[in-house]
Amino acid sequence: MKKMKRFCLTWLLISITIFVSAQTNVDAIINSKEAERIEKILASDEMQGRRAGTPAIDKAASFIADEFQKAGLQPFTGKSFLQAFHKTKTKVISVKAEIDEQELNPVRVIVHSTSTQTKVDEKSGLEIVHIKSGKTMREQMPQVMESDKSMIVFVDSSFARNFPRLADFAPEGFSTDPQNSRVVIYILGSYQPTKFRIKAESVVQSTPYANLVGVLPGKSKPSEYVIFSAHYDHLGIAKKPVNGDSIYNGANDDAAGTTAVILLAKYFKALGNNERTIIFAAFTAEELGGYGSQYFSKQLDPGKVVAMFNIEMIGTESKWGKNSAYITGFDKTSMGEILQKNLAGSGFTFYPDPYPQQNLFYRSDNATLARLGVPAHTISTAKMDEEPHYHKLTDEVSTLDLQNMTIIIRSIALSATTIVAGKDTPTRVKVEELK
Repeated sequence: MKKMKRFCLTWLLISITIFVSAQTNVDAIINSKEAERIEKILASDEMQGRRAGTPAIDKAASFIADEFQKAGLQPFTGKSFLQAFHKTKTKVISVKAEIDEQELNPVRVIVHSTSTQTKVDEKSGLEIVHIKSGKTMREQMPQVMESDKSMIVFVDSSFARNFPRLADFAPEGFSTDPQNSRVVIYILGSYQPTKFRIKAESVVQSTPYANLVGVLPGKSKPSEYVIFSAHYDHLGIAKKPVNGDSIYNGANDDAAGTTAVILLAKYFKALGNNERTIIFAAFTAEELGGYGSQYFSKQLDPGKVVAMFNIEMIGTESKWGKNSAYITGFDKTSMGEILQKNLAGSGFTFYPDPYPQQNLFYRSDNATLARLGVPAHTISTAKMDEEPHYHKLTDEVSTLDLQNMTIIIRSIALSATTIVAGKDTPTRVKVEELK
């Protein structure tokens, strides 16, 4: 019994020591002076609003990569923190299609391709898919949208009214090679062709983008991932100046979240005890449609992602005041409960999202992985019903509460400790509930 008491006391002292050490490190590394330094660079006029796909955002990317390097992270893949890809936008200008030597009316053909010239026939190896009557198109489209294969999709004539809408269902236009094209061709009619020939000419616009992704490999559970993320892009330059200002600095949206990711990287590297692998990601093109996080998500096995902390707009007080933030989709997993448990006695509170009508769980960079079952949530303080500087030229560093923001970042760090240590594993999002 005495040995057992000594054992329990020893572990209690070790636990207290670890907690005190973590607290000491978090105060030393995550401080308002560093937060201000990073914020002022990311939200400076020199960054010209960090609009994705423009040369201006390259300056921000270079700065983040340098901070990741200084923090001691490893690149996610290769030798660079840059995760470069292209997003393609295509406009088809002409189509000619024949099935079993009978020419089709072009209005019955929709071609999605990222090539200027598309030529396919029965020897091209395209997968043939049929959208049949009896089920809704919504039920049958996932087999097309979730595939990576080139295909011809024959759509039953009963869907003739909705057929033109398929022009909006383009295959994912993300690639590391803009010439690498997935082709999806929709044809209205229930054909069983032995021969076909389809030609299309398109105008293709390919825009380069880049995420920044760094890694701290896990010690005992390296194949289990915890992600800390934010988007570093913003709106760029306004067409018309207001009071002499034309730059959307995006200090809160989302230089604040990016600042958090950088500071968290430095903190966990200094702590040096992560059992699970930690991935730190700064996403591009969130403001244009979440392209960066969508591309990033395709590089991961979602089954290996234990948790995702997406951080967005934490530079202002929440509706509850200081020392608080909210978690989108709080009720969908146990992650929020774990975070709050780890902050017991700290005076900081994570609340459920108070703006459910705004559907925030699906509007930020956590959404892609959340739809795949990952406990992926966004942490924010933005008062979405009355945030005065949201998407305005006035979103500048001077409007932020940097001390409160620093407390939020520290609280995220401390709340994540048991997940990073492999002791707590949040429950998964029930994918069937999202459909």
